[in-house]
Amino acid sequence: MKALVQDRYGLPGVMELRDIDSPTINDDEVLVRVHAAAVNPPDWAATTGTPYLVRPAFGSRKPRIRIRGTDVAGIVEAVGPAVAGLRAGDAVFGTGVGTFAEYGVAKERHLVPMPANPTFEQAAAVPMAGLTALKALRDAAQVQAAQKVLVNGAGGGVGTFAVQIAKSMGAEVTGVGS
Repeated sequence: MKALVQDRYGLPGVMELRDIDSPTINDDEVLVRVHAAAVNPPDWAATTGTPYLVRPAFGSRKPRIRIRGTDVAGIVEAVGPAVAGLRAGDAVFGTGVGTFAEYGVAKERHLVPMPANPTFEQAAAVPMAGLTALKALRDAAQVQAAQKVLVNGAGGGVGTFAVQIAKSMGAEVTGVGS
């Protein structure tokens, strides 16, 4: 399979398109043929190795994981024996590992069936930003109807979701951005 492989830290040019073996899956995992993957701030941090305090998580001298990418949308290629809710041929989106490649791996619990309306590209843009906004508003802030919510950075990835989610929760939303 083709994948963007990174052997050292640096600017995005350190990634090279290479032919490598397809990943293998564990019992509770799903192999996804990637149709679209999103780029998020953690991908940038893992590519550049900056800020330096991220290196213990990503690898001190070189990246531990050589293929970036977490957000994914695609078609299930194979499932492990413990996977019950998905099957080959299902269109899914969610989070995985090594999604800047033809195939990525994800835990079954990190994928959901794709609705009929969005494209693969649209679905791949949802997981990290959308879940961050949802968890912040619903779980951390416990936003209620008629509350006033200020979304600082409303034009960014998380902010665009936060505005819509807060509004759908019945909040009065003010959004600001640079």
